[in-house]
Amino acid sequence: MQGTTIFTTMSALAQEHNAINLGQGFPDFPMSPVLMEAVNQAMRSGFNQYAPMAGWLPLREVLAEKIDYLYGQSVHPDTEITITPGGTYAIYTAFTSILRPGDEVLVLEPAYDSYVPNILASHAKPVLISLNQPYFSIPWEEIQAAVNERTRAIIINTPHNPSGTIWSAADMQKLQQLVVSNELYVISDEVYEHLVYDGETHQSVLRYPDLFQRSFACFSFGKTFHCTGWKIGYCVAPKELMQGFRKIHQYNCFSVHTPSQVGIAEYLKDRSSYLELASFLQEKRDYFIELMRLTRFNLLPSKGSYFCCAGYEAISELPDLDFALHLTREHGVATIPVSAFYQDAQPSPYIRFCFAKKKETLEAAVEKLRKV
Repeated sequence: MQGTTIFTTMSALAQEHNAINLGQGFPDFPMSPVLMEAVNQAMRSGFNQYAPMAGWLPLREVLAEKIDYLYGQSVHPDTEITITPGGTYAIYTAFTSILRPGDEVLVLEPAYDSYVPNILASHAKPVLISLNQPYFSIPWEEIQAAVNERTRAIIINTPHNPSGTIWSAADMQKLQQLVVSNELYVISDEVYEHLVYDGETHQSVLRYPDLFQRSFACFSFGKTFHCTGWKIGYCVAPKELMQGFRKIHQYNCFSVHTPSQVGIAEYLKDRSSYLELASFLQEKRDYFIELMRLTRFNLLPSKGSYFCCAGYEAISELPDLDFALHLTREHGVATIPVSAFYQDAQPSPYIRFCFAKKKETLEAAVEKLRKV
């Protein structure tokens, strides 16, 4: 198992040095006052006791409507949606419900740091496959070659953390063929589903009926609505898989914060609550890219998420962790080294920036980065 996460380490260092934190993926701008009022109203109206184990039914119903509207997939709110305390919890519970000792899970690196510990907790084996650099494309031949009789599942993440890349429709079709022909399961980390830019379309497993039948799709309200501290999300899976998921969930968490569920259910009735998110965050991404043209960093394309990776070859030959520490201590800007998203922690030529910040924060950070 791993120790303290890089996110905890870098955020603590940023606080120690009074640095601007472009490392950890949380916004520094306020969430919607409409959503806050909806949750406050829920509390005032008495929705303060346990919600059902699967989640507040009106919330599951509005999510089913959203899924049908966005992805053309009919899901049953009673049996195929479960509200969870965050997306990370949903991913862990999905793994726990299907993995057996000795199973193997394909993990594409760089990868969010919870995946491998989740797999190990079930006494299964992560099989690590590196995405192709510099643009983090998917190595389909390597993935196919890694499948054997012990392979149980594959975890995917789109939009991708840390790179900001997105999966294409062609990628999803290849995944569907791989999964169906080898009878694999998919854990699909889609917490940034609404943060897809430049007119591109989010390729959810929910768009592909044959793929969905073998998938757990995991989502986050915290990422969607800029309230990461709420730790609330949900999982969508076909009935047979959800039954196993709920067996774990009912004895681990059982019930999620009721007022938040009631408030979000009301808020989601207005489709603009999620349809306008991409343009809102793309404006921040574009502003950050424009500001960074004044620096010596080499930004990679970002098609989704909160994040943009950058090379620093014109500035330093330090390993990325050492360079990230140097930036924080000496220049007052905290980032995340991309090597932290690999299990072997080999130095990477990239660091990750979070651009989900106020304009003033981005301006102040880049002013410091111009001097690097």
